Amino acid sequence: MATGWAGDDAVQEQIDATVDEAIQRARAQLGQGPGSTHCEHCDAPIPEARRKAVPGVRLCVHCQAADDAVAQGGSSYNRRGSKDSQLR
Repeated sequence: MATGWAGDDAVQEQIDATVDEAIQRARAQLGQGPGSTHCEHCDAPIPEARRKAVPGVRLCVHCQAADDAVAQGGSSYNRRGSKDSQLR
């Protein structure tokens, strides 16, 4: 099948690259090591159960939710410009 300048597997390569980048971003955000006893933002104590459940925790639930909301703001932009993302 003729596709012009793009190779036969160009679309799959884009999909694979997008998935790989998402995995790398998620792994970079995972905490490691012992968690903090107090929140880095508001200095509220972090419960022992949260420290056990989330390795490397640095924020209380409230501050983590606020950080997650800010982080979600930029994720709707697809720099590859797929038609799907432009229709949202």
